[in-house]
Amino acid sequence: MTLPVRQQLKYWGIAAAVFIFALWWMGDVIMPFLLGAAIAYFLDPIADRIEAWGASRALATTLITLCAVMIFVVLALLVIPTLINQTIQLFQTAPELIDKFQAFLTQHFPELLNEESVLRSTLASVGETLQSKGGELLNSALVSVGSMLNLVVLFVIVPVVAFYLLYDWDRMVANVDSLLPREHAPVIRQLARDIDKTLAGFLRGMGSVCLILGSFYAVALMLVGLQFGLVIGAFAGLITFIPYVGSLVGGAMAIGLALFQFWGDWVMIGLVAGIFAVGQMVEGNFLTPRLVGSSVGLHPVWLIFALSAFGSLFGFVGMLAAVPLAAAIGVIARFLIRRYKDSTLYRGHETPTTVPTDDSASRIAD
Repeated sequence: MTLPVRQQLKYWGIAAAVFIFALWWMGDVIMPFLLGAAIAYFLDPIADRIEAWGASRALATTLITLCAVMIFVVLALLVIPTLINQTIQLFQTAPELIDKFQAFLTQHFPELLNEESVLRSTLASVGETLQSKGGELLNSALVSVGSMLNLVVLFVIVPVVAFYLLYDWDRMVANVDSLLPREHAPVIRQLARDIDKTLAGFLRGMGSVCLILGSFYAVALMLVGLQFGLVIGAFAGLITFIPYVGSLVGGAMAIGLALFQFWGDWVMIGLVAGIFAVGQMVEGNFLTPRLVGSSVGLHPVWLIFALSAFGSLFGFVGMLAAVPLAAAIGVIARFLIRRYKDSTLYRGHETPTTVPTDDSASRIAD
């Protein structure tokens, strides 16, 4: 006997409410498991590819884990300390950069910077604020992250959870599929495939694009000798998921610093600008079409809203869950819109209209 639609909606609504309450109540407790699940989801296609070459699932998971540990050790020893040091130095050097910018304006536009100029006082206050509050903000952020992501969670729980979830991923998917209500199983499977396609296109595809571009920007800016090139390159790569914003913001910051550092050496300034031009060209013509696809169904504005909303409601855990939940909500919303357009509520009682032929039109005229 099939349950009425109202009864089914009540049960699904209760399940959604329990999930939201658990996400809010458990908070940081489930954070390592969400991180582990995200890592396992990201690496599952690699494990499937290794299995297709003839290896067992256990061997594929072990190989991936060893490679991931080696990469993390290299980053922890070489890149992360340099990134943190350059970020702190950038905050400390901000007043000097403001002074140089002020001197540039004074030289070329002296009427803008008299003693009573609002722009002059604004630049001075910005430099002092960045120096006094920037380092404090960074240190407090690092302390809060350190208290939230303690060493046990970071170095033990997350890798262990990711290892076991990656090893049992296909088995877990099969078990979840066996628990689906039989009446709605085909529809749920189709929705799950659409959600997976959206997540795969964004998390795996756009994540790879951000990693490649961030590495390219950071290495290229450091090779040309730009101060704080590692920080600017990493930041530009991090926000590349918003179309054009990564290259525009990162390019503006890099070119601005290059103007102060290489003033008069237009070749070096042109090289800095060319790095972001090349990065934007490579992203638009090669990386995004090949790794992400033409459309992943996850609009950047919707993603930013989801990150803000879930982050304010559930904290850092909400930000971790924002992307998959945003993808799921988007897919379900499009499905409901299609069902709505196929319903009589949207179409009404349509009656077929017949276009009269020439013979019938002539008979009507007679």
